[in-house]
Amino acid sequence: MSDLAATVIDLLRKRSESISCAESITGGAITSKLVSVAGASDVLVGSIVAYSKEMKISQLGLSAELIDDKGLVSKEVAIEMAKGARQRLGSNWAISSTGSAGPTALDGSSPGEIWIAILGPDRQESVKLSLNGARQEVINGAVESALTLLERILRS
Repeated sequence: MSDLAATVIDLLRKRSESISCAESITGGAITSKLVSVAGASDVLVGSIVAYSKEMKISQLGLSAELIDDKGLVSKEVAIEMAKGARQRLGSNWAISSTGSAGPTALDGSSPGEIWIAILGPDRQESVKLSLNGARQEVINGAVESALTLLERILRS
């Protein structure tokens, strides 16, 4: 997965663009993969780990109404998390993750249900994942899926 992170960093560097992260289920693991690459500081602006509903509201600017209406694990929340990171951290791109790693359901979502959103200049994409495995396997799968999606978007 380090090669994947290095590819993402390189693609962003070649485009002279920056990225920020808004992480919930991944708890900073996407950011960690990116910063493991030498030169990540050329493109990585920062990251907000907003694990609780309150942090999503105060740090990323989500509305309580949106969370209550759509749920913590939803496409809409993932998109708003990415928007919040992009706006608050001033990056060209933002990637977000929200979901349930298990072992129990979260806010009505089954363990392994995850939403990833990527927001960039004139581009917004989100994907729902259904991952199986132990908690750490689900988190690792979410990180790999998020970086794979970002790489695909940056290459298109």
